[in-house]
Amino acid sequence: MGTKPSRSGYLPINGLKLYYEVYGELGTVRPPLLLIPGAFMATDSMQQWVNAFAETRTVIVFDQQGHGRTQDSPREMSYDQFGDDAAELLRALGVQRADVMGYSQGGGVALQLAIRHPSLVDKLVSMSATFRVDGWYPSVVEAIGGLSAKDFAGTPVEAAFKAHTPDADAYATYLEKMKVLNVDDQQISDEQMRSISAKTMVIVGDADGVTLDHAVAMFKLRGGGDEQAAATGVLQNAPAARLVVLPATSHIGVAGESAVLVPMVTAFLDDGPPTTPALFESEE
Repeated sequence: MGTKPSRSGYLPINGLKLYYEVYGELGTVRPPLLLIPGAFMATDSMQQWVNAFAETRTVIVFDQQGHGRTQDSPREMSYDQFGDDAAELLRALGVQRADVMGYSQGGGVALQLAIRHPSLVDKLVSMSATFRVDGWYPSVVEAIGGLSAKDFAGTPVEAAFKAHTPDADAYATYLEKMKVLNVDDQQISDEQMRSISAKTMVIVGDADGVTLDHAVAMFKLRGGGDEQAAATGVLQNAPAARLVVLPATSHIGVAGESAVLVPMVTAFLDDGPPTTPALFESEE
């Protein structure tokens, strides 16, 4: 049985009736972790991550516009707007600062949250996400553009939406809006990426929809790389950015690697000091 939320429900956020869950107690010294699911995914999809992280920290997770228990609305969808929704949720919950981790579309939303509301974000984890549309392999964008209601027939995506909005036309409208959002993606500039104040961890699979070149570019723009460590072989301080590439792991596969990634992410969030084996220490 999974961890149960200590608090859940709906909040009026930017014209939405937004569904959220909190695991643990807010207001502790350690910042809570805000988890943002990927495209078409809801809070339930993050349960394995919630279970793992909630052992040591407070976790917040929510359904984005049209996802899960949060109904769609007439407003357009954009990464900017979803970032603002996340910020408003944190403020509504009385959270002054949070660590933020987003998967796929959620990772793009996390980037917007960090850019548009820097005072709210302590640490940032981007998992299988891009900051520009050209960060995806072209086949990914083509596949998204070809999606239809038939592709989601009988899936949790269809069931969750129709549970609160049974209208078939509304469902079709939602899917089209999602296609536009993810085909157009976002165009965050290099300057904006450099401006993010939060330390950042970039996670991808080596068979991801995100190109490795793009992941490395994100890592570098966030201050990744240490020439002193390269020269000495020793990392002296916790770095500003971290890069994780999982072997033989696809875009969807990354979402199932909580057992591998949670310890790495936890060390990052806690600013764990770098460890170095004693290979060249004097025996005197």
